Amino acid sequence: MIDLTGKIALVTGSSRGIGRATALKLAQAGADIIVNYATSQAAAMELAQEILSMGRQVYVIKADMGEEDDIDCMMDFIKENIGQLDILVSNAATGGFRPLLKSKRAHFHTAMDINVLSLIFLVRAAYPLLAQSQGRGKVVTISSHGSHMALPMYGLIGGSKAALESVARHLTLEVGDHVNVNVVKAGLVETDSTRKIPFSDRMFAERDTKSMMGQRVLEADDVANTILFLCSPLSDLIQGETLTVDGGSAIHV
Repeated sequence: MIDLTGKIALVTGSSRGIGRATALKLAQAGADIIVNYATSQAAAMELAQEILSMGRQVYVIKADMGEEDDIDCMMDFIKENIGQLDILVSNAATGGFRPLLKSKRAHFHTAMDINVLSLIFLVRAAYPLLAQSQGRGKVVTISSHGSHMALPMYGLIGGSKAALESVARHLTLEVGDHVNVNVVKAGLVETDSTRKIPFSDRMFAERDTKSMMGQRVLEADDVANTILFLCSPLSDLIQGETLTVDGGSAIHV
């Protein structure tokens, strides 16, 4: 059993979906949790109450991961009021499903700012605390199959996820002596966000056909279990890797 007692974990975009499942999973393992949200305050507070009911400490911070100043202010709060950070899960991401040929400069910058640059800014600000973690600091970020395959209306997001995987490897080169940086590439999980993807019904049907897990479908908890592993000492020798969790869907046509 993974025991994270005494650890402090920040999960960005944790008010719903995979972020919410991850925050709960880390709390169940004993970690105290910093819940981050941008707009979904009610959902964030509901999550905080659930974590408190486990006997964990919880902090709720509103910060937009697309804004460098918000990230720095959040990290200043953590340094001044908590003084510890052992785990950083960079989960917050943006959608914006549209054809590439209808994309504008602002759409590109939004996708890159939230999906890629936020990881750099978070690690930069959090590194002093992560490097002081007993054992090793842990950084995990979330990618998707759009990083390596073409999906309808997903060009900017997929491009940003490909960039994210590369950035994570290069971050490992810079901070890997003290911190583990890894990526979880999640298959299609039904969340508020993925239900908005154009042709999502067809994509979910194809996922169920291609999965090699019988009637079992990929859920947010399955992704959270993998993140939990990468946040634990069991993953100390895993560095700069992208770990796919999709029930085998992407290994065959």
